[in-house]
Amino acid sequence: MQKLPRAVRAMTEQFERLPGVGPKSAQRLSFYLLHWPEARLQDFADKLIALKRDTVLCKQCHNVSEHDPCDICADTSRDASKLMILEQPLDVFAIERSDSYDGLYHVLHGSIAPLNNIGPDQIFLHDIIGRLEGVTELILATNPTLEGEATALYINEYIQQQRPELAQVLQVTRIGHGLPIGADIEYADGVTLKRALEGRRGM
Repeated sequence: MQKLPRAVRAMTEQFERLPGVGPKSAQRLSFYLLHWPEARLQDFADKLIALKRDTVLCKQCHNVSEHDPCDICADTSRDASKLMILEQPLDVFAIERSDSYDGLYHVLHGSIAPLNNIGPDQIFLHDIIGRLEGVTELILATNPTLEGEATALYINEYIQQQRPELAQVLQVTRIGHGLPIGADIEYADGVTLKRALEGRRGM
């Protein structure tokens, strides 16, 4: 039985480590790269190295940036009285694209997921306390999943325990969840409909 070349097997194993890439997809990607000219492969390899070398985590908000502090934290025109908690750096770019928020961010880089052995100590959660000076509204914008809900509840309780005097004056809000634009009610699940009803507002 003929085996795949060692280099192909090694590349396939690397692709399999990527989220959402199974063995078959990993093999296809490896063979796809085989058809690339060597110069293009070298350029691809250089960009992979630059991805790690030329990016940093902002020490204030933990967003991915080219420098520290990031552009958002360094922007004095942003409203420092609002702090939004997000799970991932890509969430920051999504919110920024909406052009509907002018405050600051704090990126957790994950959510509390006990089944995956991810607790509060494995994400950037506890240093939120040090960022609350001057903040009047804390927006919990974690994802509407079991893990995201658990993380939001934990953050709220953590602030009440660690800074009870601040918790009395700090407005803690949860990002609204519900039916997306263009969705049909008949296809929505019960949790989504419940959220939509809870978040209803006047016209």
